[in-house]
Amino acid sequence: MIIMLPIRPLLAAALATTAATALIAAPAQATGQATGQAAAQARAGTATPASSWRAPATPVLVDVRASHHPGLDRLVFEFRGRVPAERDVRYVSSLVADASGRPVSVAGSAVLQVRFQRADGHDRTGRVTYGPARRTYALPGVVQVVNTGDFEATLSFGVGLARRAAYRVYTLASPSRVVVDVATPYRTVPVRAYFLDTGRYAAGRAPYTTPVSRPVVPPDTAYGALQRLFAGPTQAERARGLRFAASGATGFGKLTVRDGVARVHLTGRCSSGGSTFTVADQIMPTLKQFPSIRWVKIYDAAGRTERPTGPGDSVPQCLEP
Repeated sequence: MIIMLPIRPLLAAALATTAATALIAAPAQATGQATGQAAAQARAGTATPASSWRAPATPVLVDVRASHHPGLDRLVFEFRGRVPAERDVRYVSSLVADASGRPVSVAGSAVLQVRFQRADGHDRTGRVTYGPARRTYALPGVVQVVNTGDFEATLSFGVGLARRAAYRVYTLASPSRVVVDVATPYRTVPVRAYFLDTGRYAAGRAPYTTPVSRPVVPPDTAYGALQRLFAGPTQAERARGLRFAASGATGFGKLTVRDGVARVHLTGRCSSGGSTFTVADQIMPTLKQFPSIRWVKIYDAAGRTERPTGPGDSVPQCLEP
């Protein structure tokens, strides 16, 4: 028996099958066309690479770090891209900002200037790519590193050192690095620097300072301790809530110790800002750890202090609340 099916359903089914086949075949055809175009582009040298990442035309600084090794402190500048072709490292008497020409302070008894030409320390949005512009280290030689310029593809830093010493500069690859090895041919002894503990201060738990250990070169241990204090806490110590309350001071110009009295002459402006905790609250315990110091008298940049003579501690008027 022959079963007769209506023509219209068969036609509809055929059309549906044809359409489905066309839909399935279309991507393959498009893919084939795209593949052909890609091959043509490849032959013409215009193909788009699988990854759009390229090493930057100008090297970009991505990290600054320092560590101690036997006989030396190693300072490393790591770059994305190639190593800067032009670099200059030398001792200088002072630091100035590249763009403004203003003086830049750095803690240390000697200063190395490190400068890279045709290098950047920021990305296209202007964001700094290497971390803090000023950082402190608890190392025998390297005290502090501070950025002094990132302007028109000139990137520069000042390195504060505990002592002037021989150094060596070289490069390493994978990743690109410029390395500065600073010799530390001297003995150090541990001392304490007392920083503001923000956690204790916020909770009202005296004392408001916490001591940290620093290596200094004898016999100028009191001077070295004060120098390390003004350098501030390391990044790890800052993460623990330690801070250096400078009260507007940029450093100290002179320290003398005689007959049990230490006299500290501050540099820069001086202001308590109305706070009951000032730079004096960090200077005094840092210096009084030494048996030869009983009293501490602190002077402002103009050479003034409230009680310059007689027993007892003294601060300038600018550090009063």
